[in-house]
Amino acid sequence: MEGCSYRSIFLKKKQYELSTKAMKLVLKDSITLPESAEVESKSAKGDIAYVNEFNIYIEKNHQSKKITTDGSINIVYGKSVHREEFGIDKGLFWSPQGIKLAFYRMDQSMVNAYPIVDFSATPAKEKIIKYPMAGGVSHQVTVGVYDLSSEKIVYLKTGLPADQYLTNIAWSPDEKSVFIAVLNREQNHMKLNQYDASSGDFVKTLFEEKDDKYTEPLHPMEFIPGNNNQFVWQSRRDGFYHLFLYDLSGKLIKQLTKGEWEVSDFTGFDAKGSKAYFQATGNMGIDRDYYSVTLSTGALTKISSGSGVHACVASDDKKYFIDTYSNVTTPSIIQVVDGNGKVMNTLLKAENPLANYSSATTRLFNIKGEGDNLLWCRMLLPANFDSTKKYQVIVYVYGGPHAQMITNSWLGGADMWFHYLTQEGYIVFTLDNRGSGWRGKAFEQATFRNLGEKEMADQLSGVNHIRKFPYVDGNRLGVNGWSYGGFMTTSLMTRNPGIFKVGVAGGPVIDWSFYEIMYTERYMDTPESNPAGYKLNNLLNYVDQLNGRLMLIHGTSDDVVVWQHSMMYLKKSISSGVQVDYMVYPGHLHNVLGKDRVHLNEKITRYFNDYLK
Repeated sequence: MEGCSYRSIFLKKKQYELSTKAMKLVLKDSITLPESAEVESKSAKGDIAYVNEFNIYIEKNHQSKKITTDGSINIVYGKSVHREEFGIDKGLFWSPQGIKLAFYRMDQSMVNAYPIVDFSATPAKEKIIKYPMAGGVSHQVTVGVYDLSSEKIVYLKTGLPADQYLTNIAWSPDEKSVFIAVLNREQNHMKLNQYDASSGDFVKTLFEEKDDKYTEPLHPMEFIPGNNNQFVWQSRRDGFYHLFLYDLSGKLIKQLTKGEWEVSDFTGFDAKGSKAYFQATGNMGIDRDYYSVTLSTGALTKISSGSGVHACVASDDKKYFIDTYSNVTTPSIIQVVDGNGKVMNTLLKAENPLANYSSATTRLFNIKGEGDNLLWCRMLLPANFDSTKKYQVIVYVYGGPHAQMITNSWLGGADMWFHYLTQEGYIVFTLDNRGSGWRGKAFEQATFRNLGEKEMADQLSGVNHIRKFPYVDGNRLGVNGWSYGGFMTTSLMTRNPGIFKVGVAGGPVIDWSFYEIMYTERYMDTPESNPAGYKLNNLLNYVDQLNGRLMLIHGTSDDVVVWQHSMMYLKKSISSGVQVDYMVYPGHLHNVLGKDRVHLNEKITRYFNDYLK
């Protein structure tokens, strides 16, 4: 495609260039990073910054220079911070021309040390991580700027309190300023601040955002090409994620997008800086469409066509787009479209890969929940479905913020393992409750300070709905979920006993006061300020209400929902004389991956076969 060029890629610590024209990798040079290097980032000038053993190095002209020296488990440089919340996924930020490097410095010396046990060694070894739990002491983050010419570091004067969150770092196009969305620990007040990159001095606050529940900056400012004074900001301030055009004085020029839908992915501008491009939700959140918006007028142009989930990749000049999309019945169509959405060429129209198999039928529909909220549902019916028979139902649940289980994509977004369960004779049902993603701020914030309450009510609305189907055996319902879904599964089994006969809860949150600060305090506030909410949703308080078979599963090295959650549940069940089943996966983190995933799926399937059928 016209305008496509070379992309830098690191593969096995060596630098390659990917020619998108020739579609092949070419070894750029002989730069080889240390095997222990964890993070790499390449500047516009070709210099490479990387993190090795908690410190930052810069590779320039085949010479490596260590620019920080006191890195350790307590002082971490150049990595993502704040537990990768707030859209943070890296810790190195090159200036546009590569003359300076901004980076995170995280001091977690004051954070509780938490032991992870490595059972692969003899005797077993202890690995210490730093895990800040809700209401406890948080780490302290600062932002440094390294000047490659002077070889000096200055730290931005971001001020107090030290446990505030420094999010969404961006450089000004002239490389003189660094911008940070500074969020208070309560997460209800954000300031977009400008700092001098040479002195570290605070310059000004461009604007502030406040919310009576929480505000959550997730994206850095995006400067318009050729205009150093204007940028696009993404915010949910009007109730939905939208684009806002600002100047550097902090003046709002205009709101570019508006409506009861959300910008789900901002993808950039055209070369002239006259249009911005983005993906957005449609069809009550389950579709994804692709648009451009003219900055001067706010006029929208829909580039994608056809109901489904679209992902577009633009040529550098934004004249053409490769549009890949699917829907429930369409596996994949890849086509080239122009900026007005005209289809120029169809590159692929995939055949149904399941055509020669007896596969499930996927149905998407919505129901009314509490307060007339419309809730999306997905139901997988077994091959050779017979509406005169009775089927057991397995409810797969997640239910937490930022997640969406149901989309108008191939097979409705369902995992192939769900289809395997239908071959075992089950109907598999999923519902996206209030609190889940891409339905607007009010829909998500409905769960504030009471995680589990509204979610359970919505899941039960779904259960009550499908129980009316004559082919559903309402006395043999199972429920399964992982992480937040493990919390939901355990909640549904014990706080609404008798509805579900069998549950399998993987990596479950049991007590929110034992979960990380950033996530938990956003949705629950602190245990000190919301004791009633923490008590109400502490699943240790409901162990004795279990009525049915429940199996908990946990990875022994889980550093997200630490193993202590399910171990506490086991201890309480033993002291209460309540029988639960338990399975651990030695050495696995928060999820069970690799070949052991097959074992996990078989384990869960057998459990349902043994106790639900």
